Amino acid sequence: MEKKLGINEKNRRLLDLLNRFGKNLFSIKDASKIMGLSVKDTRLYLGYFARRGWLARVKRGLYISVPLGTVSPQKYRENPWIVANRIFAPCYVGGWSAAEHWEFTDQIFNSIFVFTARMFRKKNITIQGTEFILKLVRTKKIDHTKSIWIENVKVQVSDPSKTIVDVLNDPAVGGGIRHVSDIVRNYFGSEYRNDIELLNYIKENKNRTVYKRLGYILEISNIEAPEIIKECHKNISSGYSVLDPAIKTKGSFNRRWNLRVNAKVEK
Repeated sequence: MEKKLGINEKNRRLLDLLNRFGKNLFSIKDASKIMGLSVKDTRLYLGYFARRGWLARVKRGLYISVPLGTVSPQKYRENPWIVANRIFAPCYVGGWSAAEHWEFTDQIFNSIFVFTARMFRKKNITIQGTEFILKLVRTKKIDHTKSIWIENVKVQVSDPSKTIVDVLNDPAVGGGIRHVSDIVRNYFGSEYRNDIELLNYIKENKNRTVYKRLGYILEISNIEAPEIIKECHKNISSGYSVLDPAIKTKGSFNRRWNLRVNAKVEK
């Protein structure tokens, strides 16, 4: 087997160490500690292993083990949520990606939405063919998440109520207000509906426009939630807010909710 794969005894031992003690994704520094080599030597070994197809390079300085026998090692991909958890931490998967996870939408998005407390030069980053859309948040805003396990890696995703607050706070993270209205309707028709929790999260969020958007969507969609509608109306701010800031259309003014309705929401 060794001869067939072209792996000598030393290389196999080093690869075994990486497979046994490495994380799903590991950096050069991680590998250096695992293999007991200098960072310089480790960098050379990892580059060699990647060229031979025994490792896959996720991005500069970050690698993943490739199962022996993989037909196209260079095309081997790690789960995008695991990649996000490693590269953008502290972070959580949210927005439309969380809505997909909680089954609040049937729409398939090709990109992963990530809320991160780390600064990145670009808002859109593509890794291993997957596009990640980033939104910068303060560390204390990384709350109300659920831990899910993917291939023995714990990943954070916004919980159902937090997902609703996030997409109402900034409709763009939910794919636009039309799609956000679908997400809201599906949340209220799901087992995850929690009126008290949702109102508490909105209060913590401290953006009164969320009350306006939620109240408007609930009423126009004829969703049975009188107490929430009452609470939303009680907390709206003076002055008009835009239903969807990403849409340039001026739209009409809704006096009840102090909203400039610049997008059509399905009833």
